[in-house]
Amino acid sequence: MNLITAIFGISTVLSLILIVVAFWLPLMGPDHEKLSPYECGFDPLGTARLPFSLRFFLVAILFLLFDLEIALLLPLPWGDQLASPLLTFLWASAVLALLTLGLIYEWLQGGLEWAE
Repeated sequence: MNLITAIFGISTVLSLILIVVAFWLPLMGPDHEKLSPYECGFDPLGTARLPFSLRFFLVAILFLLFDLEIALLLPLPWGDQLASPLLTFLWASAVLALLTLGLIYEWLQGGLEWAE
């Protein structure tokens, strides 16, 4: 029990220190030169921010989401070695049905269309 108490105490103290530092750092006045973009010693010719397509961002997030969910199905071939392979198959089918419903929903909402 002492080890758990020590770990809890250390994590609490460390969390409090990080919270105090996070509130203390923004109080330092930012310098105008530090906030300006730097291009090899020259004044920037244009804005430092590039335009970013929100549609591309949404498609990328959807790809990552579906890719992660498909990765959850990778151990499925070893599911027949479990005590109840039928239950494993039913859960995998439920995950695939959920993925299919999500894909259909995004398709109907127009989230997969690149240009309108």
